[in-house]
Amino acid sequence: MEKVTDWIALWKELVEKQRPFCNRKNLSEGNKDKWKDWAKGFYARVRQRWSKPDPQRDFIISMISSVKNATVLDIGAGTGAWAVLLSKSAGKVTAIEPSAEMRQLLRENLENEGIDNVEILDEIWPVSSIKPHDFSLTSHSVYGCEDLRDFINAMTETTRHTCFMLLRATDHNGIMARAANRIWGQPYDSPNFQVAYNAMLQMGMFPNVLMEEKGMWPGWTNKNYEEAIERICSRFSVEKDSDNYLYLKTLLNEHLMEIDGKVQWPSEVRTGLVYWNTNIIQN
Repeated sequence: MEKVTDWIALWKELVEKQRPFCNRKNLSEGNKDKWKDWAKGFYARVRQRWSKPDPQRDFIISMISSVKNATVLDIGAGTGAWAVLLSKSAGKVTAIEPSAEMRQLLRENLENEGIDNVEILDEIWPVSSIKPHDFSLTSHSVYGCEDLRDFINAMTETTRHTCFMLLRATDHNGIMARAANRIWGQPYDSPNFQVAYNAMLQMGMFPNVLMEEKGMWPGWTNKNYEEAIERICSRFSVEKDSDNYLYLKTLLNEHLMEIDGKVQWPSEVRTGLVYWNTNIIQN
């Protein structure tokens, strides 16, 4: 009999597996000034990406604009790219962000835009005391949450109209999928759209999906192959001179390219928008 995947348990497992990699990455980023520069650069890259057509963004804004003076909950608001955008179509935006550094940049970005209809809360989702909003949105901010069921149910219970969840969707036969299959026995290197969507089906939900075209976000770059190999080994906690190390080294040599003096990874990730009307949820 074929083994049935417990997608909710797999999500939790992947959150736990990625934590050591994320902790090492945060430590390697150095002091707060360096981190702040990175966050500012990320905000600028998102805004630059949004200067081009984006059907997912347009769809979300059209939905929110259809409700007069809509209230929107932005969960994991980060540096405020979505909060800034949502504020122009909503009556009020509540931005939830637990990171003090992120909240500081969020405030700066709102002030620079002259926006005064965004309330910022220092909270970690779920927040039991939050009042109902017309819409809720979380953009790539659920990856650190072990209890996906609780996260989604809290969104549903706090939303009167529609919930939006933006997640990375990875190539099923890409570099990271092959590495995960080899080392972990399944093709997911981190929490992502595929796992979340199947988890929602497991919960009895049937959400809608709007998928981004491939190639909208470029692949990673590294200074050299050694740095690229260190990156993927760190992701999977693989030691040098092991069979898995040799496999990963061969895999990268076959699929990475050297362009303009840097090593370029292929574009293997797109964004999947999952959305659901709160009136049709079954738990």
